[in-house]
Amino acid sequence: MRAMVTPEFGTTDLFEERDVECPSPEPGEILVRVVASGTNPVDAKLRSGDIPALEAPVILGADASGIVEEVGVGVTDFAPGDEVYYTPELFGPRSNGTYAEYATVPASIAASKPASLSHEEAAAVPLAGGTAYEAIVRRLNVRPGEVVVVQGGAGGVGSFAVQIARAAGAYVVATAGGKNQSTLRELGVDAPVDYTQQDVAEVVLEKTDGAGADALFDTVGGEVFAGAPEYVRPFGRLATILGPVGDFTQLYLKNQTLYGTFLTRERERLDALRRLVEQGKLRPLVGETLDLSEVGKAHDRLDSGHGRGKIVLKVGAV
Repeated sequence: MRAMVTPEFGTTDLFEERDVECPSPEPGEILVRVVASGTNPVDAKLRSGDIPALEAPVILGADASGIVEEVGVGVTDFAPGDEVYYTPELFGPRSNGTYAEYATVPASIAASKPASLSHEEAAAVPLAGGTAYEAIVRRLNVRPGEVVVVQGGAGGVGSFAVQIARAAGAYVVATAGGKNQSTLRELGVDAPVDYTQQDVAEVVLEKTDGAGADALFDTVGGEVFAGAPEYVRPFGRLATILGPVGDFTQLYLKNQTLYGTFLTRERERLDALRRLVEQGKLRPLVGETLDLSEVGKAHDRLDSGHGRGKIVLKVGAV
């Protein structure tokens, strides 16, 4: 089968297209013919060696939408021909693997693909959408009428977070650069903030009559997140997908709760995302679709850190 292999960790030009052996499903697994694979910032961090958790050579890729080709012993909830989408584990000997024509995955962490989405759209959902759902629904427990800030609202995870927060009935403030302000408006953001021209703290405090936001979800990190407790209300909640840095004195002075967010793999969350899609409350924001062979170009754009939505790789035909 065709696969884009990372022979060693480093720059984006190291990917090699190879003909490799097709995997076979172990008990409890399914073999998926991958139609499309999503790309994610964590893929780039694994490729560069910033996260030294894998051994090369390796086939990266942690998002897939495709068609079940074969089921392993004990699998009764899927059959060949079923359309599925999923995000595999990031670490371990049978992790990643979606930058290839076929991949295996435990049936327990795959789910039926949303029927209204193309495979390219569906491949953009599992990791980023699941992370946003984990933060907005499970960690922050966003409720109707609350004011929620999403830092990085036009990105892969942020664009899902905006939509999920709105589906929960929240008033959403979201940040992005000037060129992505129209994207924020298209996503339904109530108060778009151009962080290159505006002070997000001033906007939030103005919109809340000085009270501060009820909850904040950060996808940017660094000093951007370090200032967040200042414009979240006392006893408010914050969640981040990155390691916080800076002085967090305000966090404890204001009795705020900070949640780290790392996605665990499960079918239940994918089913919940599919229901939101079917209800018309969630739509993946696909910024660009490239051929599998152009994965290096996709990683160049991931490395830039200023993308709009998700970059998806077209792997095979339906």
